[in-house]
This record gives sequence, C-alpha cells and structure tokens, in this order.
Amino acid sequence: MFKFIKKYAETIDHIEIFPIISLVIFFGFFVGVLWYVQRMKKTETDHMKQLPLDETL
Repeated sequence: MFKFIKKYAETIDHIEIFPIISLVIFFGFFVGVLWYVQRMKKTETDHMKQLPLDETL
C-alpha cells in the first residue's frame, strides 16, 4: 500500500510544501488556544470548571 502511495507522491510537483503547511497550522492552532486560555478571566474559568457539576440527572 505504501509503495502505491509513494509512487504517485513522487510525481506531484512541490509536494514538500504540504508537511510544512500542516506543521504551521498545527503549531498555530495550539499557540492560539494557549493565547486564548491565558487571556481568559478567572471568573470565566471558575464558571467552566463548575459546569459538569451543575447538571442534574
């Protein structure tokens, strides 16, 4: 199976850019999440922390 994919991947021009793009998207997403969490107010995190406990069955 891998030989089949490798054969056709070698024929695609500029395919080496795709791993770089995926790494940038992956890294950018987690930097964005960390930035969002750092900017959250303490009251908002306390509210989210209590959400699973507030639900009644």
